[in-house]
Amino acid sequence: MWRVRLLYRRRFRMTLGRWLVRHQREVVFEKCQWMGVPALKNPLDAWIYQEIIHEVRPDVVVEIGSGSGGSTLYFAHLLEILGNGVVVSVDISRDTFVAAHDRIVVVTGHSSSAETVERVRELCEGKRVFVIHDGDHKRAQVLEDLAAYSPLVSVGSYFVVEDGIVDLFSLSGMGAWYDGPLVATEEFLAANPEFEADEERERYLVTYNPKGFLRRLR
Repeated sequence: MWRVRLLYRRRFRMTLGRWLVRHQREVVFEKCQWMGVPALKNPLDAWIYQEIIHEVRPDVVVEIGSGSGGSTLYFAHLLEILGNGVVVSVDISRDTFVAAHDRIVVVTGHSSSAETVERVRELCEGKRVFVIHDGDHKRAQVLEDLAAYSPLVSVGSYFVVEDGIVDLFSLSGMGAWYDGPLVATEEFLAANPEFEADEERERYLVTYNPKGFLRRLR
């Protein structure tokens, strides 16, 4: 038994930062799935998503950037449990997208192109909307998408900007060489007081989305 205790004590001494780097390097791209479909998410953030969806009861979940579609399918299953809503998956390519569900609506195109934004706006018109950004993480593109899609977010609902964690780490960890989502989010919040960062959604500490759970106040 002492060997087992020693093993787990060593694991539990790992810092949060080291855990995040390990998850990024060894887990998320190879081992994180929803119902067999790759889902590049921190599972603690996924838990927060189900809380938000249960509370907000959106008619539309707009997912900007879907990859293989594991998270898209996850959102569709949550909406199926609630008995209402669709997931609008926005992505520039469907080369790896394999998710299939009656509650998934696919919009293929660049997230900030006029055609794509207009199509999503049509699907959201008159609906209660929750938006998640997991597309291009460079600051300029995140700001473009925030400007284009934030007006669709319903009061009391959220615009979640994912992966601001890259702005907090060095390149040797899980950081990026460019200004990313967290930098864009800070700029957006400074200019848009109708949104606030809901830091209660970061209560599990290990989040990929620092200051990224943006709740619309008015």
